[in-house]
Amino acid sequence: MATIPESIAALPRDVLDLKAANMVGIPALESLFTAAAGAEEGPSSVPEVEDAPLAALVDGIERDGHGLVMCMGKGGVGKTTVAAAIAVSLAKRGHAVHLTTTDPAAHLTETLHGPVAGLKVSRIDPATAIEEYRAHVMDTKGRSLDAEGRAALAEDLMSPCTDEVAVFRQFSRVVQESRRNFVVMDTAPTGHTLLLLDATGSYHREISRQVGDSMGFVTPLMRLQDPALTKVILVTLAETTPVLEAKELEDDLERAGIKPWAWVINSSIAAARPRTPLLQARAAHEIEQIATVRSMADMVALIPLLPEEPVGEAKLASLAALTSQRV
Repeated sequence: MATIPESIAALPRDVLDLKAANMVGIPALESLFTAAAGAEEGPSSVPEVEDAPLAALVDGIERDGHGLVMCMGKGGVGKTTVAAAIAVSLAKRGHAVHLTTTDPAAHLTETLHGPVAGLKVSRIDPATAIEEYRAHVMDTKGRSLDAEGRAALAEDLMSPCTDEVAVFRQFSRVVQESRRNFVVMDTAPTGHTLLLLDATGSYHREISRQVGDSMGFVTPLMRLQDPALTKVILVTLAETTPVLEAKELEDDLERAGIKPWAWVINSSIAAARPRTPLLQARAAHEIEQIATVRSMADMVALIPLLPEEPVGEAKLASLAALTSQRV
């Protein structure tokens, strides 16, 4: 804030204080524009939360020797960081790991901040996938068509349905790869992920209709539904809205026959065991949400709020083993 460029500093600016409570409910919202008179008093003591390091989840993932790990949740909860920490931990244990993302806004390379031995990084880019798919169809199906037929085919390939198929094809390749190695996927925010799963379900239903009971088959959806092959991890914050949205995502997944394997509560102030009154007050508000998640999930990892962003191999590796600490 002290180094805002002059051209921007000259503009009208409002500065809102960080509040002790989340901005949920009418009383809280009414207080948003009220400047705090002084340091907000925190509780005399904050109940300590039980340690639940991310390393325990990595242990469970490693036991199978391979598989797909999908980190899901709303935007801004730290899915990219959690996915990268899991992938780096598995790679440092000597496994071949493929870390990939379907999130257009994700920055895996910036989070890793350099290459990691045993770790391959990629991105399922919708634009690239669509371009490659259209070229593939024109080179195969369109090869024997005349000019009019190729023009009609090219027009068909411009439909939104083609876009979904193109991204689904790349997604299916990644799912297939997880039969041999570890694949950790940083997914797009909830809405985009559900669209991808919807395409996966549509493909499954079409294969089921065509094949029927005549022969056995395995679709990507069936692999996602198999907990021995796919572990879905819901990432959230210890706040009301992110927890509610993660629960809604869990319900959507279970309707598709996919049961989340674990939850990760990221950037927890309570797990950081703060000393200052304001942060103690915010930590106290987290206790109920942490308890709510633990009542819904069989396995939960709790990552404390950190003073610095966990960027780079060393910090990501240490993130997995992190337990509650004073800040």
